[in-house]
Amino acid sequence: MIVKMEFVTITGHKNEIDRIANRYLSKYEIQLENALSELKTVDNLVPFIEANPYTEPLDKANRFISYLEDKETTSDDPMSQKEMFSVVREAMNTYIDFREQEEQLKEQQTKLRERLRLIDPFRPVDFNIKEILQYHFIKFRFGRIALDYYHKLEKYLHSDFRAVFLEGGRDTSYVYGVYFASQRDIDKQDAIFKSLHFERIFVPDEYNGTPSDACRELEEKIDKLNEEIKTIDTQITAAFAKNGPKLIAARNRLDKLCSNFNVRKLAALVDNKRENHFILCGWMPQNQVALFMEDIKKDPDIFVAVEDDHADYFGEPPTKLKNPKPFKPFEMFIRMYGLPAHNEIDPTIFVAITYTFIFGIMFGDVGQGLCLFIGGGLLYKWKKINLAGIISIAGIFSAFFGFMFGSIFGFEDIIEARWLHPLSHMTTLPFIGKLNTVFIAAVAFGMGIILLSMIFHIINARKSHDAESTWFDSNGLAGLIFYGSAVATVLLFMTGRNVPGFIILTVMFGIPLLLMFFKEPIAKRLEKRAKHSESGKVMFVVQSFFEMFETLLSYFSNTLSFVRIGAFAVSHAAMMEVVLMLAGIESGCPNWAVVVGGNIFVCAMEGLIVGIQVLRLEYYEMFSRFYKGTGREFKPYK
Repeated sequence: MIVKMEFVTITGHKNEIDRIANRYLSKYEIQLENALSELKTVDNLVPFIEANPYTEPLDKANRFISYLEDKETTSDDPMSQKEMFSVVREAMNTYIDFREQEEQLKEQQTKLRERLRLIDPFRPVDFNIKEILQYHFIKFRFGRIALDYYHKLEKYLHSDFRAVFLEGGRDTSYVYGVYFASQRDIDKQDAIFKSLHFERIFVPDEYNGTPSDACRELEEKIDKLNEEIKTIDTQITAAFAKNGPKLIAARNRLDKLCSNFNVRKLAALVDNKRENHFILCGWMPQNQVALFMEDIKKDPDIFVAVEDDHADYFGEPPTKLKNPKPFKPFEMFIRMYGLPAHNEIDPTIFVAITYTFIFGIMFGDVGQGLCLFIGGGLLYKWKKINLAGIISIAGIFSAFFGFMFGSIFGFEDIIEARWLHPLSHMTTLPFIGKLNTVFIAAVAFGMGIILLSMIFHIINARKSHDAESTWFDSNGLAGLIFYGSAVATVLLFMTGRNVPGFIILTVMFGIPLLLMFFKEPIAKRLEKRAKHSESGKVMFVVQSFFEMFETLLSYFSNTLSFVRIGAFAVSHAAMMEVVLMLAGIESGCPNWAVVVGGNIFVCAMEGLIVGIQVLRLEYYEMFSRFYKGTGREFKPYK
């Protein structure tokens, strides 16, 4: 069922908005709408614009709580706003201290990486750096030379060259190394190396041992700093954990205050020179409005008006579904298709009954049905999964039709069939001959469902004040009379009774067809709309002809679509017969592992397929006739 909604407007002084939001809006279900958009007929309305002071502290509190392992435990002591801000401020100071430590460690790490980058290319050079730096008679130069010029340098080294070059590492562009020369020749050698574009690199005298030893020492220091940086988050978590419950309590209060303050985004101010009042508006369930009005009687600072003629001034009310507990899981199927509008029938109960009934026929087995009932029921109880609840209820109908078909885990000789065996029971029809009884019952059931869907369409059309859809649509009264006449004629003929005469049949079929053919001009005349048609008379006749042809074809195809109900009932019995045959049931000594495995396989695979096929029948053969699903979900402020 759809809960009836009332449109309410709430007025009070602008300084009272937080108190009202905290006291009333958090207590009752109300979906707030934008007052400036909804109250178009009210003059002197301006936006209620104020910066939210709780947004930044709330973001900080959420960030701090993300470090806690236990995010649920909270303090029981009531917290004032002063205490709330104090807790967040202390946490912020702690957080900043740790982040400053982290930045200092990262800065040290960056310096060490820079030093490592400087010395790393000389790692292959095997000599003590500190000793070289203390030479008095031999000078040295660390640096790098481009690969192209290094080849020229090699030629000089083989000639009368008064310098020694020790090669270090290489990359794609440069050769790194160090050259030595006597103190007397160093100036000349520097000039030669400069002519070869040797780029000098200054290595500080702080390293001990070889370049390889220096690199290893720097890497160890960098790794140690990296470990210290990684422990910062652990230290933050430990620091916050000491005051965790208070921090969570502060976050919860901030969240509520922030949400209450954000009500201003939907409110409007009455622009008055003497004083400012706010206006809030929204939708409330009718049963809550009475409680709300009773609650505010002793509050002089708030005024509430309930709009009786909201349909003429405001938008479509949101949809809130309220169904008995057994039917609640089936609301999932309704939401998948679209919620009903306020002037539509809620099809939840209809879906629950037809879905489980059809599922039971297509999947009739006592044992497997009880397994679905128990398994789905336990899963729904523990996990609250709507699909599990649907499966559980469908399992009851599967077990029921299992008794009707005399089938329990595929065995058809343990219990007696209360109705028939789907695989073998036949019925003789005129002009057709023998046909499986389940197929005939499925088509007859489908005819009844289509007629019921047409009745729902007429009810929805009447609620929407749509005369054309009510009287002349293919699913309206004209369509109902035509299809109902066709069903009645078929049933009379198949049961051997007399069919009405030609004149009666002409009236039964002819008048509804003419009404459906000329529905547009008739509806225009009834509703006193303009008679002008852009397409012209010829195009109207052609278009109406093809629409009529499509309608008649859809009546036939939609009816035959229900044959799948009988087909799956037969296929289920056939599949279980194959399982028992493979298990060697005829030999008298069956393989029970095959029986169990086969039942599990059929239950899982066919249960899934049947569930999808039933949903297809619901959406395409039933919903398409009477249901639009254009409603929007009711989302209360609290």
